[in-house]
Amino acid sequence: MSPSSGTSDTPRPSRPGREAHWEPRDPTLPTPRPDERPGRRPRRRGGVRRVLRTLFGLLLLGTLLLAGAFVAGYLLVEIPPANAAAVAQSNVYLYRDGSPLARDGEVNRENVRLDQVPLTVRQAVLAAEDRDFHTSRAVDPKAMLRAAWNTVTGKGRQSGSTITQQYVKNYYLGQEQTLTRKAKEFFISIKLGREKSKDEILEGYLNTSYFGRNAYGVQAAARAYYGKDVERLDTAEGAYLASLLKAPSAYDVTTHPENRATAVARWHYVLDGMVGEGWLDPATRAAARFPAPQTARPATALSGQRGYLVQAVEEYLTDHGIVDEKTLAGGGFRITTTLEPAKQDALVQAVEDQVVSRLDPARAPADRYVRVGAAAVDPATGRVLALYGGIDYTQQYVNNATRRDYQVGSTFKPFVFTAAIQSGAQTQQGLPITPYTLYDGTNRRPVEGWNGTLYDPANEDDASYGEIAVGAATDLSVNAVYAQMAVDVGPAHVRRTAIALGLPRSTPDLTASPSIALGPATASVLDMAAAYATLAAHGRHGTYTLVSDLTRGGREVALPGGTARQAVSREAADTTTSILRSVIETGTGTAAQAAGRPAAGKTGTAEDDKAAWFAGYTPELATVVALMGQDPESGHQEPLYGALGMPRVNGGGPPAAIWGQFTRNALAGTAPRDFDLRLMPGAEERPAVPPLPDATDGTDRADGTDGTERTEKTEGTEGTDRTDGTDKANVTDEVYVTGEAGPGAASRSPRPPRTDVRGQ
Repeated sequence: MSPSSGTSDTPRPSRPGREAHWEPRDPTLPTPRPDERPGRRPRRRGGVRRVLRTLFGLLLLGTLLLAGAFVAGYLLVEIPPANAAAVAQSNVYLYRDGSPLARDGEVNRENVRLDQVPLTVRQAVLAAEDRDFHTSRAVDPKAMLRAAWNTVTGKGRQSGSTITQQYVKNYYLGQEQTLTRKAKEFFISIKLGREKSKDEILEGYLNTSYFGRNAYGVQAAARAYYGKDVERLDTAEGAYLASLLKAPSAYDVTTHPENRATAVARWHYVLDGMVGEGWLDPATRAAARFPAPQTARPATALSGQRGYLVQAVEEYLTDHGIVDEKTLAGGGFRITTTLEPAKQDALVQAVEDQVVSRLDPARAPADRYVRVGAAAVDPATGRVLALYGGIDYTQQYVNNATRRDYQVGSTFKPFVFTAAIQSGAQTQQGLPITPYTLYDGTNRRPVEGWNGTLYDPANEDDASYGEIAVGAATDLSVNAVYAQMAVDVGPAHVRRTAIALGLPRSTPDLTASPSIALGPATASVLDMAAAYATLAAHGRHGTYTLVSDLTRGGREVALPGGTARQAVSREAADTTTSILRSVIETGTGTAAQAAGRPAAGKTGTAEDDKAAWFAGYTPELATVVALMGQDPESGHQEPLYGALGMPRVNGGGPPAAIWGQFTRNALAGTAPRDFDLRLMPGAEERPAVPPLPDATDGTDRADGTDGTERTEKTEGTEGTDRTDGTDKANVTDEVYVTGEAGPGAASRSPRPPRTDVRGQ
């Protein structure tokens, strides 16, 4: 063949570097894969590496994503404000002896400082919930994963949360079981662990955890289960409270006695954990006995007297500027009052026996109007020892012990006499006023020396007494005598004296006019008790107090000083006491003799018999009682005619009877004390009470025990001149009386022109 044919039988020479061993492929065999061709290595190992590289990439990506999510979560999730439920607290009210009185909120929580919780109680909680709390981080991912696995595999729901996480859930978040909440809990816990100390977190946890029995926080739990403050818990009791944290209701052995074995086992677990951590020695552990909690009691509400007492204490705190109303409403206060439970019970019982048990609206329609208010004060300290505000706070909301809308009637008259002695006042005839001084007790006798309009007050039942000594006029509560005495002393001075003794300056209708003597002022029962306590304390007055101790979050809140001052001279106060003693011995207040000890007092009746009062005291106790008439539907004041089956309710009746029973029982077990009196010159002996004169209508007032006096208010006085030259709008109040005399004293100021005043 020619070379141009492109074919040749001659083999081609091999190219340099290439071996000439090529052989034709057998067309009957399959084409081999590249990695199976002769001269190539198997590629199996390279495939594994590729898989590993892929997995590593995915892992790295996942790690980066997780890290990014963590960083984003940490940066985006802020520590929120506390949730409202976590910070809500009640104000806790205690009697003077520390026993519970009431709490004013639905949430039973009272925060305490960590140092108020005994160390062993704290350690018991850690043994139950997080033994590594002080050394571990704020979150424990391993525990969280383990808990999740146990939950998924049916070993029981477990949280795996540290105490920090539980605190975050309680305080900042809520109890819902969602991934969002768990994620927030995780990041907030980390941040909180960096920003707060372990002690701060533990304190918060102890104050927010739920222990059952509506008790939030360890202090409320201590009260609910053992009736004591957390400071007084022992190790065994603390271990039981710690046990409750896992399942409060299930481990309450009094409400669920069938679970006692489980609860006791949990208690043992806590104590054993304390031993294992070196917090409790084995000998003490071996001696521990299960501390059975007290029976569960319903939460203390504001029914009965409790609501009235709480209301009075709140008014005291806010009116005296100790705590403002908004702060007090925020809760968290622990308020120890001056109230004594035994005396409080005695007062409630006296009202029940003498009035409430006798009410029968079906028989006497006026019985539905009857309201009772009472207050007892310690003259030596000004402490309020007992209050009665009404039949039930949930039925009668208005507090009859502190309301200022009923006239005090003739219980005001002793203040007029005290002002007379304090100022050295004289009658219009220039005679000094003493218990023996004679006055004209004629009914409707116009007062003399008054430069206002004609004022001629009526005596009760229009009785006339002729000449009558001041002491006897006090026993019989003669209006004509005391209206004249108020003019002789000076109405403005009488007003200042009443304020000095304890009535507030703002008392309604405390007007400097002759009618001031008859008690148109509407002071409260508590106001009057404070004033009478000043007389019992020989003229020394310290502002009454209802609170002996006040704390919030374990920190003391300052209270006003209780320093007493000499409001009026001892002679003025003691001479007043001397004539008030005969009111009880032979006058209108003989029912008060039931107290069975030396006492002084005065009856009083408001205008139209809408209220009846008895105010009295022994050397140890000053108490004022009032019956008030009020329509329960309209709220209007109503006369008490026919109430309790009596034609007329007066101060010498049920009020004096309540006073006598209460005073006897409140002072039971103490020896009777007589008054140590220092009288004004010429008053060393109490005047004898003369026979009761005949009334102008020809009837006798038996023994003077009806005690009802018509209270008359002054009208048309605004802008008129007073006997001391002042007008109604410009009366100067001097709280502590200095002894200056009124226009009836030896040194009189010129008399202003006469205008007309008539009582109504």
